[in-house]
Amino acid sequence: MISRIRVQVIVALVMVVFAVGIWASGDTPELRWLRFYSVAVVVVLLALAAWDKWLWRLPFVQRVASVPPDIRGTWKGDLDSFWKYETGSPPPRKTAYLVVRQSAWRVSVVLFTDESRSVSSLAMVSSDGMTASLDYMYLNRPDSRFEDRSRIHHGSASFDIIGLPATRLRGRYWTNRDSRGELDFTARVPKIAEDYQEAERAFMPSS
Repeated sequence: MISRIRVQVIVALVMVVFAVGIWASGDTPELRWLRFYSVAVVVVLLALAAWDKWLWRLPFVQRVASVPPDIRGTWKGDLDSFWKYETGSPPPRKTAYLVVRQSAWRVSVVLFTDESRSVSSLAMVSSDGMTASLDYMYLNRPDSRFEDRSRIHHGSASFDIIGLPATRLRGRYWTNRDSRGELDFTARVPKIAEDYQEAERAFMPSS
């Protein structure tokens, strides 16, 4: 969200430019116009807050090329790791859950598996009207019982966002321990899961 100070500076600059334009055209700016300054700041702040919270994700707004695609929620998919254990072969495919919290200007990501969780430190959603992607850097923290073969590590991931509205996230990841893999998420629910078990329950059929 744009800060209040930044909004105040923008509004002040607009009013200054407006006043200079009037003066340059031969008219005299009137100081009584300044009484609208505080009103303008409030209106701009409310408009930006509405945009950041929900206007950007309206279906017709989502069709604008510069608007980031809405990928909020909990995604379910598969994780294929190419990292070879002591056995010399990669581990079997496993289920993973990707939790995305998103506003118009910010996005954060948490990935859960049955062994660890990865939390984004820097993330962004970008779109050029033709393609869209989710890119982020993360810190992975394995559960204590798996630390003998999987240490805390940093990594990055990049996903193609497919569909409008988004129906699939497909991409890959790399880590600073020279491991890599692929991820493919094809199911999503609106719920924001807080851990692996809660994500599992979110995809269970209702009774």
